Amino acid sequence: MCAYCVRLHGKDAEESGESRDRINVLPAWRETGYFTVKERAALALIEAVTLISVGQVPDAVYDEAANVLSQAEVAAIEWLGVVINAWNRIAISSRYPVKP
Repeated sequence: MCAYCVRLHGKDAEESGESRDRINVLPAWRETGYFTVKERAALALIEAVTLISVGQVPDAVYDEAANVLSQAEVAAIEWLGVVINAWNRIAISSRYPVKP
């Protein structure tokens, strides 16, 4: 996770109408009732894509996503994961400063 992106996208989400409560609990999404079944499947899939080197995308995670999301939604989430992770790697390895 990249501090610059967390700050930027958290701010964007709030300005787009997302509640501060949901943004605040996002790192602990599994422990809350804030997210719908579809959102939970999307969050699990994006985490699996991010951690792909640890165990690929587990069948259970992919199957759950495929059960509640359309093929287009699954593909979009996977591509978002690829792009987000590429930008994170650039920002983190470049030691991009995040100042108050």
